[in-house]
Amino acid sequence: MKFLYDSLITATSALLPVAGVFNKKLQLGSVGRARTWDILDQSIKKTLPKIWVHTASLGEFEQVVPVLEKLNREHYQVVLTFFSPSGYENKKHTNLADTVCYLPIDTAANVSKFMEIVQPSLAIMVKYEFWPNYLKALQKRSIKTILVSGVFRENMTFTKWYGKWMTKYLNAVDHFFLQNEDSYKNLSLLGFNNASVSGDTRFDRASQLIERDNQLDFLDKFIGDKKCLVVGSSWPEDILVLQKWLRENYESGDCKVIIAPHEIEPSKIETLLQQLDDESILWSSLKRNHKTLTSKSAAQLEQSNILIIDTIGLLTKAYSYATIAYVGGAMGTSGLHNILEAATYGVPVIIGKNYKKFPEAGKLEDLGGLFSVATPNEFMEIIDQLLTDDYLRDKTGMICGHWINSNTGATREVLNYLKQIDEKLVIS
Repeated sequence: MKFLYDSLITATSALLPVAGVFNKKLQLGSVGRARTWDILDQSIKKTLPKIWVHTASLGEFEQVVPVLEKLNREHYQVVLTFFSPSGYENKKHTNLADTVCYLPIDTAANVSKFMEIVQPSLAIMVKYEFWPNYLKALQKRSIKTILVSGVFRENMTFTKWYGKWMTKYLNAVDHFFLQNEDSYKNLSLLGFNNASVSGDTRFDRASQLIERDNQLDFLDKFIGDKKCLVVGSSWPEDILVLQKWLRENYESGDCKVIIAPHEIEPSKIETLLQQLDDESILWSSLKRNHKTLTSKSAAQLEQSNILIIDTIGLLTKAYSYATIAYVGGAMGTSGLHNILEAATYGVPVIIGKNYKKFPEAGKLEDLGGLFSVATPNEFMEIIDQLLTDDYLRDKTGMICGHWINSNTGATREVLNYLKQIDEKLVIS
């Protein structure tokens, strides 16, 4: 099976530039990976030991941010790699690493070249990024390797007939920091006990959001003294379920709505605008002079019922203005987005119906802080209830805020482990 894997991964590497002609994301990844070797050659410092941090995408990057913030870059160089364009293209200029690039495809030749250039002293993987050739190289070179916020599900690749061969490569990991007890049990069934249930570092990341300055003048002007629904990381399937309520709310004008779609390409924004019959305004259309709204833009905001945030980086601040939050992704099959970013502000959270692979959503639902809906009528029923019943809304929000606060601490466990390896790894 390893031979078949190597053959397929080599073929994939060769075909990516061709596939990029037909798919924008694949094109971004292909072009970006073509620059990886130049980035590494130009930025790697031979005089400092390296910490290699690898994340699949943007969500996994957010999980490792609390750890990145504490890595000692005076004594170590941090090399951050991404597999997905959604991670790299959004965070290629992050100040939390010294070098940021795409991870070269997991071929034997790429792995050998990457290891030779970077020569990591420590490798930090996030959640469930397991590439056999990279893991083999880490073990062969005796490089200390940990997994942060790891997840091992019952029905995973390692338990399938076609994936069992990969299990032995997990021997490269010195310690697995896992999100939950189920992951610990499932990893134990694979024969690994060098693990601990530390929790999810996303809780630490989310708890930090409420401590920063989240004020946005244009949102103050838009919302005024009204209640506000913030729809985060929405997909067309989410908007379809919200449409009926949005139309009725437009007529009443009782509640302002902020929508931050997951995809902000012009064609996607046009699709969203077609789904919204009522008057809405795009963040990109607001005229600003040195970040101050013109009087015309301020008037537009006050008159509009829906504000579409068609840019990256404002959603977490927008959640701080929410009376209620709807987090997208679970109405379709794209996957539920981060509910912690909304819950940390102590507001009720509503999601779609497909969230079984997201245990944090099920846990918050059991506690009474989250509501799952499947139809327009279900959404209307729950949001109207939350908007009119102050006691229910406050109670639900308190549950969310307490849930975040009571689950922090995963980062501390990871950092304590790193200090045992070398005190210089971590900023005190």
